[in-house]
Amino acid sequence: MNPDVPDPIDSNEEADARSRATPEAAEAAHGPVSFSSPVCYADELDEVYMGLAGSDEVLASLNELLEAERAGARITLRSAMETQDAQLKPLINAIHRDEVRWCGVLIAAIQSLRGTPSTRTGAFYEKAMAVGDLRERMALLNRGQAWVIRRLQALLPHVRNADIHGHLSAMLASHEENIGRVEARLDDSLD
Repeated sequence: MNPDVPDPIDSNEEADARSRATPEAAEAAHGPVSFSSPVCYADELDEVYMGLAGSDEVLASLNELLEAERAGARITLRSAMETQDAQLKPLINAIHRDEVRWCGVLIAAIQSLRGTPSTRTGAFYEKAMAVGDLRERMALLNRGQAWVIRRLQALLPHVRNADIHGHLSAMLASHEENIGRVEARLDDSLD
């Protein structure tokens, strides 16, 4: 091989290396560059197009959850005031604090979507307060908590907003935990 004549294989490798450095270099070395697919703009697509809930649907669901949480907060507040059971009262108060907390989270989420938070209390409040026996009322409260869990499970896969999704996921876990705590307490009271 003549050292004064460049090796054609080395020249092609060098050109390829230079062309990989930038799109402009690739175009200069090989001509116009074309890509096999366009750039993905999925994050700019409409929620409904992506199979997610639209903002009106999310707002309606958040307000429905807010009304349910408000009912839970009122039920637990009244129940804590009515009970004389020194072991049950702290549990009811803890659940009450959770319900109030989730009301605040839901209100903030609704406002972040430029919605108006509902001021209504869910009909579940009247139904639960009609139950005089506190043990039966707590069992009914658990069924209400389970309803909220089902609503959250249905909604979460369709929520695009990462902050709201995170809060709703935490709310779901909290309700699952509260159900377990109430069930354990109700089981203890049977012994």
